[in-house]
Amino acid sequence: MAKSLQAIRGMNDLQPEDTPVWRYVENIIRHTLDQYGFQEIRTPVVEPTQLFQRSVGEHTDIVEKEMYTFNDRSNESLTLRPEFTAGIVRAGIEHGLFYNQVRRLWTMGQLFRYERPQKGRYRQFHQLSVEIFGLSEAEADAELILLSARLWKTFGIADKLTLELNTLGSSEERKAYREALVNYCMQHKEALDEDSRRRLETNPLRILDSKDKTTRALLENAPRLDQFLGHESQQYFEQICTLLEENGISYVINRQLVRGLDYYCQTVFEWTTDALGAQGTVCGGGRYDLLAEMLGGKPTPACGFGLGMERLILLILQIASVPEQINRVADVAMVAESSVRLYAIRLAEKIRDLAPEIRLLTSVKGSFKSQMKKADRSGAEMAFIVGQQEADQQHITVKYLRKDLPQRICNPEQAVFLAKELLK
Repeated sequence: MAKSLQAIRGMNDLQPEDTPVWRYVENIIRHTLDQYGFQEIRTPVVEPTQLFQRSVGEHTDIVEKEMYTFNDRSNESLTLRPEFTAGIVRAGIEHGLFYNQVRRLWTMGQLFRYERPQKGRYRQFHQLSVEIFGLSEAEADAELILLSARLWKTFGIADKLTLELNTLGSSEERKAYREALVNYCMQHKEALDEDSRRRLETNPLRILDSKDKTTRALLENAPRLDQFLGHESQQYFEQICTLLEENGISYVINRQLVRGLDYYCQTVFEWTTDALGAQGTVCGGGRYDLLAEMLGGKPTPACGFGLGMERLILLILQIASVPEQINRVADVAMVAESSVRLYAIRLAEKIRDLAPEIRLLTSVKGSFKSQMKKADRSGAEMAFIVGQQEADQQHITVKYLRKDLPQRICNPEQAVFLAKELLK
């Protein structure tokens, strides 16, 4: 017997019992994005490795440790996408999407990173990416945060999420701060954790992300980025804060928040929770005005965020309720005697023509009792019963499965009307 195969570690199946809540969440996200005038874009799962080296940064953990990279048959280095933004910017430059116009774009799908799998963090994971191109005003940054806050409110999890906010300033201000931070950390190099000592030579701002207690204590006396900000950067950040306050959005300023990607400038933010243990960041993003130029395009102001779908769904299932009907496989189930099975299937097709919005389960094999059990397990609100007598008279017996209402015998059009009324 051949050895049975299993999914790759950290790349999980979403089983039929899992997908209803995913579809529920995805549909709300799509509706919310429509409300804000965003358009969907879809980019390839595989991109040239250089795209992520140039955008994310060669010395980030993603590029150094986490990318799935391989050479194809032409010996070209390719990578399974570890994040969306670089691919969207590449597509925008390639197809001229950003020329002299504002673009609000979103995409959703699988990303890949070689990390240690744990609850809420997998090697193949799902993310929503929302981006605005062509707007340099603070209103664009605020709009993204307001959009994400609307999602939390809709899902009933707003009180479990905290908005952390910071500014990285301009590239010149960040460069001056980087030098000051390196000088400070070099004086205390031996006290730094191993990762921070390595980052000191390559990506010193990431030291601020360290979870090591000793390093974090050391950073309390380190220079702060806000001390290096000029008037314009400070004013820009204050504008965002004011816009959030005017719209009732609470926030915490976290001066050590830098995000893990090289392309960020000015605004950075994260929505965090303490309800998921160590995996506390559900959504994060910021401004990346220089990324298009880094990838060979024209200067294009831009900002965006990424939302981890696994973590969002874990949070929803843990602290909020979802509509019971999302787990319903069908609205109506067809139940038929064996002698009229073929007629029942033709009738089901007619009903689908009359009412495409009704989910009709046709499972007319087995005894009447077994079919009724299947109908009940499907979550259907009604059973359309067809026996020889109903077939002869071109009628349907309508049986209510969830409400104490009498059975009805009626023609297909009337049965469809009753189903629509019940499902309103």
